[in-house]
Amino acid sequence: MTTDHAAPAAEAADPQHGYISEKNRYLARLKRIEGQARGIHRMVEEEQYCIDILTQISALTAALEGVALGLLDDHLRHCVVDAARHGGPEADAKINEASQAIARLVRS
Repeated sequence: MTTDHAAPAAEAADPQHGYISEKNRYLARLKRIEGQARGIHRMVEEEQYCIDILTQISALTAALEGVALGLLDDHLRHCVVDAARHGGPEADAKINEASQAIARLVRS
């Protein structure tokens, strides 16, 4: 879940991200998602019925989307609001960054 991109200067100065207060909840959800992915892998290995596998993939997709929407909400409420309070180019950058993230989620 990490990227190779360097953190923007604003993030380097403030290492607290919006999801920190919910970190354990996100980690628990991601652990369940990992289990779902392993289950799908096992279903394919065991040559289970296609529709059953597709049903599990739909559940996995919905779970990932739930995590993504939660992280997006936390980002908007914390990072974007904080940047907007300070104004200037940082605010514009955070709003643009959030818009791009939303566009990626909509396309997926």
